[in-house]
Amino acid sequence: MPMLLIKGSFRVDGGAEPDGDTLPFVPDDVADWKLVGGRARVVPKADGRAPIRLEGVDALETHYRKTGYGPERHQPRRLGHQAADATLKHLGFTSIDRHENETVTTVPVQVPGFILTSGADAYGRCVALAFDAGVRPPVYSGYEVSVDEDLLKRSVNYRLVEDGLAYPMFYPGLPGHLRDVLRDAAREARASVPPKGVWAEDKTLGGALIDGIGSITDDATGVVILPKLFRRLKDYLDSGSGVTSLAGFSAYLAGAADEYRFLPDGRTKTGLHRLIEISEDGKTLRMTRSSDELLFLDK
Repeated sequence: MPMLLIKGSFRVDGGAEPDGDTLPFVPDDVADWKLVGGRARVVPKADGRAPIRLEGVDALETHYRKTGYGPERHQPRRLGHQAADATLKHLGFTSIDRHENETVTTVPVQVPGFILTSGADAYGRCVALAFDAGVRPPVYSGYEVSVDEDLLKRSVNYRLVEDGLAYPMFYPGLPGHLRDVLRDAAREARASVPPKGVWAEDKTLGGALIDGIGSITDDATGVVILPKLFRRLKDYLDSGSGVTSLAGFSAYLAGAADEYRFLPDGRTKTGLHRLIEISEDGKTLRMTRSSDELLFLDK
């Protein structure tokens, strides 16, 4: 599956809030946005910028909110900020100043680079592999190219997974042979002694003790879990006044109707409730499959 190459600049100014897997990008030719297919059109701002969502990775949430599901929340900040800063540093930003409201000031304000994309998600974010200016583009901007293992390994996406700062998270836009490369990098980071990045603290498979929203958001005591699971759990806990029990979480996940299949060629299933176990006392939650074994069909 070929991917579209767009040259331009990664820009962090005007109150931007980049996190470990999302940041603004401005093409050298703004008309290149019209070449991006996908579930929704990319609609740039007046200066040409639009958000890039890094393909194949999911970093800890530093500021997540879904309309109608309570206030903005974050996962334990330290690892989330490490991922966000690493993304910017890999792209060539030399100074990063993060403020209390999660806005970021950088030096320089923008750096050149390019992206490779297979399309936009349902929110109009261009889902892409991101590359710094030190990587030579394999084709001209506006053309498509097949991405091999060597090129993927020079992307920011791969570096984040290699360093254990992001979970692998797969959707159909990423070719299977590239998913395998990211999966292997994640498993190496997890098997390192000591485990790298999030893997040193992750409770997704081992079991997370949940006692209210603070269990997954508190900077000092909050547990680290897969961000996709965090988003669903946060929305559930914020969906009603004082909800702390996991008693209704399985039903909530069934209603959310996430679609996925087991890799490499499993049948499509609906509902993350099929992937979780809740202890008999209703206090501990765990996923039964790691994210690198799954292909999600929605974004």
